Amino acid sequence: MADDNTLVRVCTLLGGRQLVRRLTELGLNQGAELRVVQRQGGGLIVARGETRIALGGGMAAKILVTDAAIA
Repeated sequence: MADDNTLVRVCTLLGGRQLVRRLTELGLNQGAELRVVQRQGGGLIVARGETRIALGGGMAAKILVTDAAIA
């Protein structure tokens, strides 16, 4: 799990077709760069550009990321 204020890149989206479609509609597609704004409990808030997106723990767990500096 990434720390606050970390830049990450989405590697893979796990889950069913509807979840993957929903994440893609939010701009969380494979290759997208996100900044982790805040982690609290199981959920987190990420930013893509100027847009902030709140994700529950279950949804966040289905987004596999890598450090954007490495990718």
